[in-house]
Amino acid sequence: MTAYALRRLALAVPVLFGVTVVVFLVIALVPGDPALAILGSYATPESVARLNAELGLDRSLPARYLAWVGAALTGDLGRSYALDRPVLDEVLERLGPTLILAAAALTLSVLFGLAAGVASAVRQNGWVDRTIGLALLLGVSTPSFFLGLLLILWLAVGLGWFPTGGMSALFGGGGVVDLLRHLVLPAVTLAVVATAILGRLTRAAMLEVLRQDFVRTARAKGVEEDRVISVHALKSALVAVVPVIGLQAGYVLGGAVYVETVFQWPGVGRMLVEAIGRRDILLVQGGVLALATLYVAINVVADLAQAALDPRLEA
Repeated sequence: MTAYALRRLALAVPVLFGVTVVVFLVIALVPGDPALAILGSYATPESVARLNAELGLDRSLPARYLAWVGAALTGDLGRSYALDRPVLDEVLERLGPTLILAAAALTLSVLFGLAAGVASAVRQNGWVDRTIGLALLLGVSTPSFFLGLLLILWLAVGLGWFPTGGMSALFGGGGVVDLLRHLVLPAVTLAVVATAILGRLTRAAMLEVLRQDFVRTARAKGVEEDRVISVHALKSALVAVVPVIGLQAGYVLGGAVYVETVFQWPGVGRMLVEAIGRRDILLVQGGVLALATLYVAINVVADLAQAALDPRLEA
C-alpha cells in the first residue's frame, strides 16, 4: 500500500504541473489590457506602462510563467493589486469557508447518494425505485444556481427558516448554531447534483454486485439480508463508486464559484468572481491554483481509498 501511495503521489506531480500551465495560460490569454482595466478612467500611457512593469506583464509569456511558478514553489503567489495584500494570505483566509461549504455538501451527497442508490437497487422496479429514480433525475437536471434562488425565495424569504446569505449574522452571530443555519441552504444547493450522480451510479453498481455468486452464496448460508446488503454488496459496490466521489469533489469545488456568489458566502469562489471583475490577475491565478491543487489531492485520497477496498488495484 505504501508503494502504491508513493506512485500515486508521484503521478500527481506532472498533473499539478499541467494545472499551473493551464491556469496561467487561461488567465494570460484573456483579451484586453489588465493594467488598463485596473486603472479605468485614471489610465494614462505612463501609468499603464508602469503598472504593466509592476505586474510583470511587459515580459514574454514563458518568462512570466517561469517567474510565477518559481515564486509559487516558495509560497509566494504574488500580491493582489486591488486588495494590496499577499495573494496567499487572501486565498488562505477565503479557503476556510470554502472547505466548510464543500465538506458539508460532499458529506450530504455521499450519505444521501449512497442511501438512495442502495434503496433503489434493493427494490428494483418497485415504486421506491421509480420514485427515487425520478428524484435523482430532477436533481441532476436542475441548475444549482436556479435551485439556490428557489431555496432562498421559499425557505429563507417565504418561510423565514434560514438566512438568505452570508456565513454569520450581522449582529449577535458567530456561534456554531448560527454557522449551521447559514450553511444549510448553500450546502444543500451544492450537494443536489452530486447526490443525484452518486445515487444513479450506486444503483448501477449495486445491481451488478447483487447478481454476483458471492452474494447468492451468502444468502444461501442464511446470512441476514441487511448484512448481505450493507457489508458484502455495498463494500464491493464502493470500489466503483469511490473514484466518482473524488470526481464529484471537483464538481463541488467548482460549483462553489456560483453557489458562493448566490448566497454571498465569503469563500474562494466568491473571491474569484470579484477578482475577475477587477482583473486582479495574480489573485485569480492563486485562487484557481488552490482549488485545482485541492482537487488533485482529493482524487489521490480517493484512489488510495479505492485501493484499500480492492487490494488488487495496488498491483
